[in-house]
Amino acid sequence: MFHHRVVPLPSLRRLAGPALVVLLANILPVNVFAAVPVGEPEKDELTFGFIKLTDMAPLAVAYEQGFFEDEGLYVTLQAQANWKVLLDGVIDGQLDGAHMLAGQPLAATIGFGTKAHIVTPFSMDLNGNGITLSTAVWQEMKPNLPKRADGKPVHPIKADYLKPVVDKYREQGKAFRMGMVFPVSTHNYELRYWLAAGGIHPGFYAPEKGDTSGQLNADALLSVTPPPQMPATLEAGTINGYCVGEPWNQQAVLKGIGVPVITDYEIWKNNPEKVFGMTSEFTEKYPNTTVRIVKALLRAARWLDENNNANRPEAVEILSRSEYVGADYEVIANSMTGTFEYERGDKREVPDFNVFFRYFATYPYYSDAVWYLTQMRRWGQIAQPQSDEWYFDVARSVYRPDIYQRAAEALIGEGVMKASDFPDFGSETGFRPPQTGFIDGLTYDGTKPNNYLEQFPIGLKGDETI
Repeated sequence: MFHHRVVPLPSLRRLAGPALVVLLANILPVNVFAAVPVGEPEKDELTFGFIKLTDMAPLAVAYEQGFFEDEGLYVTLQAQANWKVLLDGVIDGQLDGAHMLAGQPLAATIGFGTKAHIVTPFSMDLNGNGITLSTAVWQEMKPNLPKRADGKPVHPIKADYLKPVVDKYREQGKAFRMGMVFPVSTHNYELRYWLAAGGIHPGFYAPEKGDTSGQLNADALLSVTPPPQMPATLEAGTINGYCVGEPWNQQAVLKGIGVPVITDYEIWKNNPEKVFGMTSEFTEKYPNTTVRIVKALLRAARWLDENNNANRPEAVEILSRSEYVGADYEVIANSMTGTFEYERGDKREVPDFNVFFRYFATYPYYSDAVWYLTQMRRWGQIAQPQSDEWYFDVARSVYRPDIYQRAAEALIGEGVMKASDFPDFGSETGFRPPQTGFIDGLTYDGTKPNNYLEQFPIGLKGDETI
């Protein structure tokens, strides 16, 4: 069994700099397996779930390139109807693991929505989402946008330019509606972040009062739409825009029904996106199987990024198959091969639109978990104020770098991968250095979650409740 050390955290408020780094290094889970080879899988026939999005690629690649079989694992991949069905399948054991929204294991563990202890030893990718607006809304925004010398808009496009359109809708008594894929999705938090940075209130949740709509005090009304249905819902006029992963932004361009205005790379440079989620019970019952799953996924992630994305065309062909994403090759290739088309004909180089291995994308950083938790608190999904220590405790219970480290060290020991492919496990704290690159110019320091929340003019902070 995995023995995941949990150490009570002293107050971090009095610590800074080197003292904090030393403390955080000491609270990382002990790698009790460092010198022990990975044993045979306790369970070798596995079923994994996914949603039809290009960032499920590590699962498809691990299957198609034989990386799962190299680990003695015989895997079936099953597309799921939506994120709730997928999560329920993992919880009830129909699925052994799944491609998940990063917020799902965290929300389940703290009991927002379904209550279950879900963990992740593997982050699946960085970036990969976009925000698309209907052509009608785009035409209202476009005249006010700053232009380049060639007449095309300057990017990134801030929500400041959408605000007059939203205000006009309200003056006319019309709701401005936008779709996102799930209440605890990256897409929900990215869309909210972008809107709020432009002065558009995306609404609060009030779970303790029975209101899970997320639309209290909202200027723009956000609601759930499954990813593959986004373009049709936009075309029908039910929503005015959406935030979704690929290929569903590029699909809107192809159909001429919408214009992607910003990618999540431009909202938060190199933001964490999906994770591979399993129940804590699975990882304890099948520790060797768990490590071997991570080994296969690490090889797949490297394959996707190696040699400057040289394998991406092959990956696009795999993903275009009906059993995976099932969209046209050209639509998937638009983003997966390092370009992104905004308005039709305005195709730009975005080499890091999808990152699967670079920048230690696969490592389950505690600071990534803390960011999602701050956004849950900001918008009321976490209804009551919490201490910094609470954020760290939840992050440690869900994100499992100890399992990741065992898989990485096994691959290094086998000569399959190099130590330089991974963070320095001897000094890694699990917290990235303070991150910039946000659309609103703010800095995120994962070791100070409550201080981070205090920076936002829109959103809950301190002792505030709904």
